Amino acid sequence: MAPRTGGAVSRSPNPTVRVAVVQAESPATLQGGLLEVRRQVASAAAAGCAMVVFGETWIPGYPAWLDHCPGAALWDHAPTKAVFSRLADESVDVTGDDGAALARIAADHGVTIVIGVVERVASGAGRGTLYNTLLTYGADGALLNHHRKLVPTYTERLVWGSGDTQGLRALETAGARVGGLVCWEHWMPLARQALHESGEDIHVAAWPTAHEMHQVASRHYAFEGRCFVLVAAGLMRAGALPPELDRTEAVRDDDTWVLRGGSAIIGPDGNYIAAPVWDGPALLVADLPLRLVREGQLTLDVAGHSHRPDCFSFQVSSVERRS
Repeated sequence: MAPRTGGAVSRSPNPTVRVAVVQAESPATLQGGLLEVRRQVASAAAAGCAMVVFGETWIPGYPAWLDHCPGAALWDHAPTKAVFSRLADESVDVTGDDGAALARIAADHGVTIVIGVVERVASGAGRGTLYNTLLTYGADGALLNHHRKLVPTYTERLVWGSGDTQGLRALETAGARVGGLVCWEHWMPLARQALHESGEDIHVAAWPTAHEMHQVASRHYAFEGRCFVLVAAGLMRAGALPPELDRTEAVRDDDTWVLRGGSAIIGPDGNYIAAPVWDGPALLVADLPLRLVREGQLTLDVAGHSHRPDCFSFQVSSVERRS
């Protein structure tokens, strides 16, 4: 992979980017999700934010039933098939009207949106396959990045296909270089290195919920990459689990939090700018002085002077996306 190019874009001497992280319960339907995205983006834009971030598969919500409903993985299990079918029906066709609706929200409010969705391939090769996808829309509504999670984690393999490297990059938007990874991709060292070498100022760490080890991974990423990390996590109560499936004893009560949030904002030194928020909705807003990225690189730059390309060779393979 080519050396980082983060310094190639002309900027003011001390740029600051105002960002927002949305922590909210997903409506569980595509149309409800789009309406809530518009409402949340309007609030963030009114607060002067240039970028608004949502968590993993925020539309139409994370399939937490994979881990909290015994029997979900049984072969030819009619209730699971019904739940999966509904998940597919409410998922996002990025190339169709659904993607266009997200693009309009970004353009209408003049902000960058980074959002996790369950992506549905509507036509062509792979028709019907679902992906765990992170989308980045620019302030003009252009789809700037389309990252599919490389490897679904454990039970997730029941519902999602494996992604590719086409979105494994940072790009210029909202006055900064922005990249992102989904959930356990933060424990894939080479995926991290690919983004480090693309020169991130701001990294989106999308999680279904960001418990302690997810906080550790996010803080480590910020320190290692010398970048700001926006931890975007979701909320879900047990009552939102599919009625067709049995629940474990721990989530019998409808008001029990299945996904507890944990959204946060972390600086390039690994310390919190906005501490994790648990068990309730929040709109985290922070001003990010990008000079801290450059200052942090003095002591550690894993894609620059701390790297030894004469000792280590690294390359990202790219294959044509089938759909």
